Formats: sequence, structure tokens, C-alpha cells
Amino acid sequence: MTGFLLRRLVNYVVLAFVATFLAFSLASITFDPIGVLQQRNPPPPAATIDAKRHDLHLDQPIPQRFFTWMGGVVQGDFGRTIADRPITDELGRRVGVSLRLFLLGITIGILFGVLLGVVSAIRQYKFSDYFATLFSFVVLSTPVFVLGTVLKLGAQNLNNSIGDNVLLFTGETTPGFEGSWIASLLDRVQHLIVPTLTIALGQIAYYSRYQRSSMLDVLGSDFLRTAQAKGLTRRKALFKHGLRTALIPMATLFAFGFGLLVVGGTFTERLFSWFGMGDWLITGISTQDTNVTATVTLFVAVCVLFSGWLADVLYAALDPRIRI
Repeated sequence: MTGFLLRRLVNYVVLAFVATFLAFSLASITFDPIGVLQQRNPPPPAATIDAKRHDLHLDQPIPQRFFTWMGGVVQGDFGRTIADRPITDELGRRVGVSLRLFLLGITIGILFGVLLGVVSAIRQYKFSDYFATLFSFVVLSTPVFVLGTVLKLGAQNLNNSIGDNVLLFTGETTPGFEGSWIASLLDRVQHLIVPTLTIALGQIAYYSRYQRSSMLDVLGSDFLRTAQAKGLTRRKALFKHGLRTALIPMATLFAFGFGLLVVGGTFTERLFSWFGMGDWLITGISTQDTNVTATVTLFVAVCVLFSGWLADVLYAALDPRIRI
């Protein structure tokens, strides 16, 4: 199994390299960073323009420019933005923002989505199943910016009824906040609740539908009847054998869902003023910044492909045939 996982990891590294090269090449062909600089009012001096052209290696062919940039990436230097700021420093901050925002929401979404899907499958065509189906369809059909806005209004109404700002939903922290580390942590939690709930509701609705379908396929299987015939109660047979089998096809959804959502939650980040990787990608494209766009693409590729490798690990953990 170790050799299989190592081969998959090498494949994913190659794919990440190819994806980053294609994004860098496309950005280099379509972007005109010098034109963006020249459109500023007042326009920068000619010497500044020439220096920026040299810093961005615009006189080199695209493949050479890419390998020059990758040489810096290997050494931990992702270059500089079009505004001449180091990307490496900004990258660490943005990654931290996205992970803090999405990691908890996705984890809650997976846990409750699986639970809701299993309950719906076991109680098929009962009231709880119909209620879960209605909830999922309503949430899935609601755009995230609408869902987030509704939750913000609900949080504001709750604050008004209590007479205090218990739920905060703009930014990561209160600007200029000063206090002990416990007070600072509480302030961050207050800012995290509403956006986390926005993410978690969508994930619960999404995963519960797939988990219900996967669990229904397992409920009528022969191995469950055999387990019960050997003396296991229905509850033990379902959770010891049925749920484990039903989780196997879900492993890919769990892994890739996390990798894609970390940078795909642009609406959520902008709605709640959390300036993470998704927001940075939009900023990089709008300012025609090749280095920023390539950096975010590399991060996305690493997240998605690492998620694929993690899915292989989950498959091996859940399915003994793969370990053999």
C-alpha cells in the first residue's frame, strides 16, 4: 500500500506542476501589467515602468519566465505583486484566513451531513426523511450570498433583541481590539459563528443527499443480513459494517470538497470581509497580476491534489481490499 500511495503522490506533484504552468502561461498571455501601471493617475515615471518590466521578466519567453518564477518558489520566494509587495508574506496570512474560515465549517458540514444522510436512509419515507430532503433542497437551491445575507439579518435581529452585539459578522476581528488573549479569542469566535454556519449549512445539505443514496445501496446488501444472522443487532450491523461501506464512495467527495472550497468560497469571503485566497484570486485577476494568479493557482492545485491523495488514504483505511 505504501508503494501505491507514493506513486499516487508523485503523479499529483506532476499534475500540480502542469496546472501551475498552464495558469502562468495563460495569465502571461492575457495580462498586461505594464498597461495597468501606465493607466494610473498620475502615471509612474518611465524608469519605474522599466524597472517593473525587468522585475517581472517580461523580456523573457513565457517558459523561461515560469522556470525563473518556480526557481524562486522552490526557495520560498513567490516573487512580488504588481504593487511591489512580497507575495510570500501575504500568502501566509491569506492561507491562514481561508483555513480558519473553512476548516471548521467543512468539518461540521461533513459530520452532520453524514449523520443526516444516514438517518434519512434508515428512516426512509418517514417524516424525518421528508424534512431532511426539504431542508437540503431549500439550502442547495439558495445561492450562498443569499443564504449568508439572510443569516446576517438573523444575527442582527438577534443582537437587537438581546441588546448586545453577541454575533459579529464583518471581518475576522474587531478593528483596534485590545484585551487579553481570552478576550481576543472570544472576539474571533463571535466573528466566526455566522460565516461558519453559512458554510456548514451548504455542506450539510450537499453531503446528506449523497450519504443517503450511498446508505440506501448498502441497507439491502447480503453482508448486512449475514451479520445480523450471526447475532449482531441491527444497530451494530448498520454502524459497524453498513456505515463503513457506505462511506467508501464518499471519501472522494470529502477530500475534493475541502480542496475546492478553500479557494472556491469567494462569495463567502467577500460577504463577511474575510480576505483569504479566494478574494486574493479575484484581486490578482482584476489587477492583472501574473505572480499572484500563479501563486493562488499553485495553492489550489496543491490543495486539490493533496485532497486526492488523502482520498486514496481514506479508501485504503475503509476498504481492506485496497490495502491487500
